[in-house]
Amino acid sequence: MLSQVMGLQGPLKGVRVIDLTQAMAGPMATMTLGDLGAEVIKVEPPSGDQTRSWAPPYINGISSYYLSANRNKKSISIDLKKPDGVAILKKLLLSSDIIIENFRPGTMEKLGISYEEISAINPRIIYCSLSGYGQTGPAREWPGYDLTVLAYSGLLSLNAEEGRPPIKFGVPIADITAGLFAAISILSALYSRSYTGEGQYIDLSMLDANFSILTHQAMSYFATGKNPKHLGSAHASISPYQVFPTADGYIAMAVGTEKLWATFCKVVGREDLLEDPRYRTNMERVRNRELLAGEITKTFSAFNTGELFRKLLDSGIPATPINTVEDAIKSDQVKERNMVTEIDSPYGRIPLLNTPFRLSKTPGSVRLHPPALGENSIEILSAAGFSREEIEKFIKDGTVIASNGTDA
Repeated sequence: MLSQVMGLQGPLKGVRVIDLTQAMAGPMATMTLGDLGAEVIKVEPPSGDQTRSWAPPYINGISSYYLSANRNKKSISIDLKKPDGVAILKKLLLSSDIIIENFRPGTMEKLGISYEEISAINPRIIYCSLSGYGQTGPAREWPGYDLTVLAYSGLLSLNAEEGRPPIKFGVPIADITAGLFAAISILSALYSRSYTGEGQYIDLSMLDANFSILTHQAMSYFATGKNPKHLGSAHASISPYQVFPTADGYIAMAVGTEKLWATFCKVVGREDLLEDPRYRTNMERVRNRELLAGEITKTFSAFNTGELFRKLLDSGIPATPINTVEDAIKSDQVKERNMVTEIDSPYGRIPLLNTPFRLSKTPGSVRLHPPALGENSIEILSAAGFSREEIEKFIKDGTVIASNGTDA
């Protein structure tokens, strides 16, 4: 098997994933599995994953967006509109454990590679369909992207300040959330198969995943019958818990207990607040959040961010300056945790974020560079048992695209 050639490590060593996804949600799911040691074969159309063209910026001529979610994978480019392309995919699936796709509902059936058809030839297959709104319901055929799913789920409405429009998060958080839920679902199905011997179908909806993380905000609606207020960085049930301005910047602070509240007031020289009945308990502080925020803002205006951060931290109060991306990348903690790494590739040495999986015996790892389109086509087909003549025919008639790894 190709997994032996690749020498994969990690808890998912020997597990083969066929990845038919593009953009971010699906690639995030399969990259997660790849970090944990799975053999991930990225099956791309002749035009490639759409994120290959989501640029600038570039790193060594490759879209940085594409590079962000496609490490630990190998690429084969197959035209699934051709019968030979579907036949190739089916042969790969015979010896695979997992397939994940994010086409619109109904597309896989039209191609002849539905769950029913694939499970008939490989009953152990775990088949995950990741779509914007799920395989059922009136919105099943709607196109779904991060922003639209965030909006429909209710999450986007929460990310706002009073009187100002909602604003999306700076990364595609709905995609990432769905990708992680997909990975959890797949791993659960893999565990189930270990004692049943049978695979199963997973209908993973971006909407379902993101609707579920409304969590306490949904419960707030159930409790009150009212939509949650627009609080910006503030917390609905804890105060003070938000971002505050300082003399030269901003600081995030979370005062989550009465003990921390007493400590905070003493540290910043505002013992008077402890005696004010409007702020005596967290319930009162939440009720009078805006008044309290005004008092704290006035107090913090006398401190620069670094000085205030050190005072709060030394007193055990959760606080941190608002790091830029550059600040975070260059921070001592990120460096100590080795969360930034580099890897060699045919198109040069590239920086990547490292994997967060720190298992003591089978840790995750970054082993493979994000592949060029069709970089591994010949290798994958050879390992699947296709002859040299068959492979040459596939390439000649355009069923398969192969590259030497230097093309984006």
